[in-house]
Amino acid sequence: MVNWVVNHWFSVLFLSALAWARASARCLNFNSMLILLPVCRNLLSFLRGTCSFYRSTLRKQLDHNLSFHKLVGYMICLHTAIHIIAHLFNLERYSRSRQATDGSLASILSNLPHQENYSWLNPIQSPNTTVVYVTFTSIAGLTGVIITVALVLMVTSAMEFIRRSYFEVFWYTHHIFIIYFIGLGIHGLGGIVRGQTEESMAENHPHKCAEFFEKWDDPASHCKPPQFEGLPAESWKWILAPGILYIFERILRFYRSQQKVVITKVVMHPSKVLELQMHKHGFSMEVGQYIFVNCPSISNLEWHPFTLTSAPEEDFFSIHIRAVGDWTETLIRTFEKQYSPVPRIQVDGPFGTASEDVFQYEVAVLVGAGIGVTPFASILKSIWYKFQHADQNLKTQKIYFYWICREMGAFAWFNDLLASLEQEMEELGKVGFLNYRLFLTGWDSNFAGHAALNFDKANDILTGLKQKTFFGRPKWDNEFSTIATAHPKSAVGVFLCGPQTLAKSLSKCCRQYSSLDPRKVQFYFNKENF
Repeated sequence: MVNWVVNHWFSVLFLSALAWARASARCLNFNSMLILLPVCRNLLSFLRGTCSFYRSTLRKQLDHNLSFHKLVGYMICLHTAIHIIAHLFNLERYSRSRQATDGSLASILSNLPHQENYSWLNPIQSPNTTVVYVTFTSIAGLTGVIITVALVLMVTSAMEFIRRSYFEVFWYTHHIFIIYFIGLGIHGLGGIVRGQTEESMAENHPHKCAEFFEKWDDPASHCKPPQFEGLPAESWKWILAPGILYIFERILRFYRSQQKVVITKVVMHPSKVLELQMHKHGFSMEVGQYIFVNCPSISNLEWHPFTLTSAPEEDFFSIHIRAVGDWTETLIRTFEKQYSPVPRIQVDGPFGTASEDVFQYEVAVLVGAGIGVTPFASILKSIWYKFQHADQNLKTQKIYFYWICREMGAFAWFNDLLASLEQEMEELGKVGFLNYRLFLTGWDSNFAGHAALNFDKANDILTGLKQKTFFGRPKWDNEFSTIATAHPKSAVGVFLCGPQTLAKSLSKCCRQYSSLDPRKVQFYFNKENF
């Protein structure tokens, strides 16, 4: 009833602009409630473990957490723009109504006194008050400006170019969300949106008294000037629960990050890749999971995600770090110094990813681009251990592994692992279990000619492996066609850790080569998201 009365009186001043402003505000509150949930990584890991008892399609939805986070962010931007534009029209009508002298209902409502029982309706107190003055002196206006500036900074710094090239700028700027939520929580406390009080409604029926507004002071009309009050703030109610959940998330992550981490081995690989082997009390992982790493000597606040390259069966956990930005380059230089103490490392995690489901499929296709091979190194190591221990619970019957690198030295990262797998498969009589292909996309003509001359040799001249290195990129149509023909009745899980362009190609092939008959071959696409 109160909202209906508010809309009645406000329609005199705002027409439809108020409806747009209030509707967008509700949508803005709803999306602000959702925006933090996809980045509560402990919550997602818990849900992933809970969903393991159900169909994999339920768990797959959790893999789109960052896409959902971005989508909600876009919706916040859209509704913020609608809210601002609608209120600009509202304030303009406020200003015109305050300056009007035609004795209309809007003029009379705008001239209700600001002192007596807070009965005013128009926030513009005098004809000389400007819209800009009200914007920067009212709680709603000032917090609205702060929220908008914070939102613009967060969105612009989250653009892919800035996020990949200047990750530190993105990381620091994105934490302005704290200011955004504080501003949103107090945005409605100024009571600039007002409604008729219950006492005034009992004395003055809105429909009846609106028709006789010229005679409000006439006792015979039985109508008095209406009394108004600010509507209670609602935004804080929407963001309170997810805010508390996120605070608990951060407390848990802070507690885990303070546990001591012992670096047991440091290895410098070609192409500026640093391998760290570590030990941490109570650390438990699954294949394909990732951790956040912090180096206090570089920055106390920056945490960067890295996929674990060790297997759950090993007594340590490891990561491979490639120099791709200021933070990683500084970290590698720090570890390269021979006469300096090993820097202290803090670890938070591990957290679940799509690669955890790799052993749920009969056939798995693993595609890594450059350093994106890291989750599959963990998977291949785990397979090596499973074969050594004769694990009878292994459901996977065949693995196709594709590694695409731009530099020749990159293949040295996991050469020993692939060589061990080759030998293990031969000894166990399972040569066909692992089909791996290495693709080099950056080379010179002299090296390609040298490789062609030595093609007949038993081992590849680049990697020393029995599998020859291919020059160029995979022809995915041919690869998927071959796999579909070889496994006509299997569920094939396709796992990628690589760029978005490659993800689009693989996702398209998964749809194209999946049979319409659910009893025949089906390709399921999975992509790593941090």
